[in-house]
Amino acid sequence: MLGDQIGSIECATVNKTLTAEGALPKFEVSATGGGQLCGADVTSIATYMAQMRSDGSLYGECPNAGVVMAADGVATFRATGVGSFTEDGGSKFRGVAYFETSAPSLSSLNGMCVVYHWDVDASGVATWKLWEWT
Repeated sequence: MLGDQIGSIECATVNKTLTAEGALPKFEVSATGGGQLCGADVTSIATYMAQMRSDGSLYGECPNAGVVMAADGVATFRATGVGSFTEDGGSKFRGVAYFETSAPSLSSLNGMCVVYHWDVDASGVATWKLWEWT
């Protein structure tokens, strides 16, 4: 069951093309920004890969290449999701993320399954909204 929203982070993204697998493009995306997570002000830095699938949808993966920094420490995260390009030239993903931290302000994330929306507009500004999945 979808629980409470636990965070919202806004990021600037930069895309890079990777070697395609056959005729399907693959992208690397770096995202940097800030917002709130578990009531703490945070800065986030992450790199993920997005692969187009044969039906035109996207599969995205951040393989433990995400960091969230709070005043009292850091958290790392891994995430996976599925998405699509949007009509306005952006993209959207829906998925899950898992965090690991020793920061007291973020410690409730340990052992939590987090459901997210990752929406990127045509100018590359992303909004990451996170909810606890209970």
